[in-house]
Amino acid sequence: MEDWRQGGFGLYLHWPFCASKCPYCDFNSHVAAEIDQDRWARAYLSEIERVSAETSGRVLNTVFFGGGTPSLMNPTLVAAILDKIRTSWPTANDMEITLEANPGSVEATRFRAYADAGVNRVSMGIQALNDADLKRLGRLHSVAEARAAFDVARNAFARVSFDLIYARQDQDLAGWRRELKEAAAMAVDHISLYQLTIEDGTAFGARHAAGGLRGLPDDDLSADMYLETQDILSDLGMPAYEVSNHAREGCESRHNMIYWRYGDYAGIGPGAHGRLTLGGQRWATETPLSPARWLDQVEQSGHGEVPRQVVPLADQAGEYLMMSLRLAEGTDTARFAALAGQKIDAATLVRLADLGMIEQSGHRIRATPAGRAVLNSVIRELLP
Repeated sequence: MEDWRQGGFGLYLHWPFCASKCPYCDFNSHVAAEIDQDRWARAYLSEIERVSAETSGRVLNTVFFGGGTPSLMNPTLVAAILDKIRTSWPTANDMEITLEANPGSVEATRFRAYADAGVNRVSMGIQALNDADLKRLGRLHSVAEARAAFDVARNAFARVSFDLIYARQDQDLAGWRRELKEAAAMAVDHISLYQLTIEDGTAFGARHAAGGLRGLPDDDLSADMYLETQDILSDLGMPAYEVSNHAREGCESRHNMIYWRYGDYAGIGPGAHGRLTLGGQRWATETPLSPARWLDQVEQSGHGEVPRQVVPLADQAGEYLMMSLRLAEGTDTARFAALAGQKIDAATLVRLADLGMIEQSGHRIRATPAGRAVLNSVIRELLP
């Protein structure tokens, strides 16, 4: 059995446009005055046809519209893409189709049209339940608008997730505790929680470098917020199944699980990455970041990728370890050894277990709560 089959097969489509650029965001997102959605439709459909020809016969498990703000896409465009997908691959009976949305772009009629097209899961970028912090984060919506949008989504889709950012400016532990309980009371089945990170090339990055981004929690307070998050949401029936993601049992993001279980996934759209096993070799795929360049390349060259790179088995083993150890289910050491050509060092496993960083059961190792808090260090120790 090819290794990727242990993770499944998914399709990621990147929509690169937003209504505005958030100051903390380092994703490939752009603001455009005009978007020719018919032209974009032709490019997406052409790429789906090309990639499906290479992966003919595979069962497609998931589709994920990411961005950017995919809820700015015309519902007719989403419907055309999904119709093309259904005729291009055999699809799982329970195929998960997720679309990311921002509260400011939510309309009841638009959401009903997405649902009619086949979208069955929405992930909303709420980010904060505090109007002052939403403004600081550069968000265009208010808390009231976020709640209203969430209610619209909940009425249109069986599965709704939303994101929150913590370790924000001047945020304290008590305030985060209150906000988290409020979020859990809203949640349908899934919440993603991310610590605010200051990235180079963002507005926050420039402001921080100039000494202007004040009131950020120190590392100890940020760690306390992370640990409180685990305790509170576990007690409320939404434990972490991955470092930053919490869900009720059976409601995990199936698409993201393909990444973390190191399956294959095709990436279509500007800045989209992929991993595809073809002819017994795993390839890393990548596309140009620029929306205009990607669109021109698809139209002029018949494909939207930069040259593919072979992923050597040793690198596959490292990628698998880095992704799978983020999960509560952990890493299959036999699968790792098959990719790496060697087992994880037994003495290292014993030492990390003695330190309380990992636990081992049969062929599976898992990071403990203490290990998850310093996961990058644990992974470095485990890699050959």
